[in-house]
Amino acid sequence: MVFLFGKLSNIALKEELTGIEFLSGIPGTIGGAIRMNAGAYGSEMKDVIISTKYIEKNGKIKKINLKEHEFEYRNSIFSKLDVIILETTIELKYGNKDDISNRINEYMKNRIEKQPLDLPSAGSVFKRNNNFIIAKMIDECGLKGFRIGDAAVSEKHAGFIVNLGKATCKDVLELIEYIKEKVRKKFNQDIKLEILMIGDM
Repeated sequence: MVFLFGKLSNIALKEELTGIEFLSGIPGTIGGAIRMNAGAYGSEMKDVIISTKYIEKNGKIKKINLKEHEFEYRNSIFSKLDVIILETTIELKYGNKDDISNRINEYMKNRIEKQPLDLPSAGSVFKRNNNFIIAKMIDECGLKGFRIGDAAVSEKHAGFIVNLGKATCKDVLELIEYIKEKVRKKFNQDIKLEILMIGDM
C-alpha cells in the first residue's frame, strides 16, 4: 500500500501526536521520504525513524535499525540498495492538538507563499548547499520564467521547475542541464540534483 504524507499527517493530528508536522505539504510517499531522508523546517525523517523493513530481489525480507539507515542530507542506505521498502516504524510524542494543527497550518502557509504549489512540479530540483543559495544563483542568472517547451523555471521560486501544461521529460531534463550550465559559467559552481532520475529517456 502506498502511504502518502498527507494521510500520515492527518492520522498523527487526530491522535495528537507530534514530530512529523514538517512533512505537511510535501508531495510524496513514506517510502520515498525514507530513501531521500526528506526534511523541512529543521526536521528530517531520521529524527522519527526507529526501524524499516524491505524486501530484496530474491524475496528475502530484512529489517534495519536507525543507525543502519546511514541517513545523510537527502540520502540513505536505500540509495545504494536495489530493494523495495515495505514498512517502517516511527516514534512520535504526544502533544497539544491545537499546537500541532497550528504548526501544520504555518508550514502550509509558508509553502503556499514561497513555492509554486499551483502548478505541477517534482518539488525542489537542486540540493541545498551550505555555501550558497541555489535558488538565488538561478535567479541572478536571469532564469526565472525561462522555459524549454512547457517546462519552466518557477517565477515564484527559482529552485522549482514547473509544468506549464504539456512539458515532457525531455523538456525538463534539457532545462535542468541549461540551468546547471548557466550557474557553472556565472558562479563557477556545480549544483547537484535533489530529485532522482529513474530509467532512460
